[in-house]
Amino acid sequence: MNSRGQRMIDLYTFTTPNGRKASIMLEEVGLPYTAHRIDITKGDQSKPEFVAINPNSKIPAIVDRDTDITVFESGAILIYLAETTGQLLPTEPKARYTVVQWLMFQMGGVGPMFGQLNHFKRFAPEQIPYAIERYTKETLRLYGVLDRQLKDHEFICGDYSIADVATYPWVAIYESQGLTLDEHPNLKRWVEAVQQRPAVQKGMAVP
Repeated sequence: MNSRGQRMIDLYTFTTPNGRKASIMLEEVGLPYTAHRIDITKGDQSKPEFVAINPNSKIPAIVDRDTDITVFESGAILIYLAETTGQLLPTEPKARYTVVQWLMFQMGGVGPMFGQLNHFKRFAPEQIPYAIERYTKETLRLYGVLDRQLKDHEFICGDYSIADVATYPWVAIYESQGLTLDEHPNLKRWVEAVQQRPAVQKGMAVP
């Protein structure tokens, strides 16, 4: 512990959905942290001092100064913070692996597919219709998966969990991608509910 008797986390992040997962989680579990801006538009992620923290040169990453543990990859960060605080990840095996599988669904599906759509629609130097169509269709398919899951659940796994923390920042960018949630009412209801959480609002504003 630090001199004030509290854990202290150093968060290395930027204004991306993956970065916001970590800041939302830190706000949700109530841990004190210092946010360090890693401007990926200026190449900060490739500087030696950050590569020493994350050899893959990606944000976010955290350093827990009280345990001297460094964690990169946003999903791993969420699991670490959940396990070390006892929050947002059940311990009962069935409930735990329900949350873990939906976290992996975000990591392997929602994040990469939504990210590719974001790139080809907003940042690619030229518009490639095939790529835009491919990733739009896959994004809408994943919206459908989430919408069906949320039909009978208030949150993705019933109770609010790291699955929601991981997924929300990616779904929340739908308007900037030129999409709508009108055909996915359960997903839309969930987005509106999650965005009202004070910790989410604070985390989305970091850095």
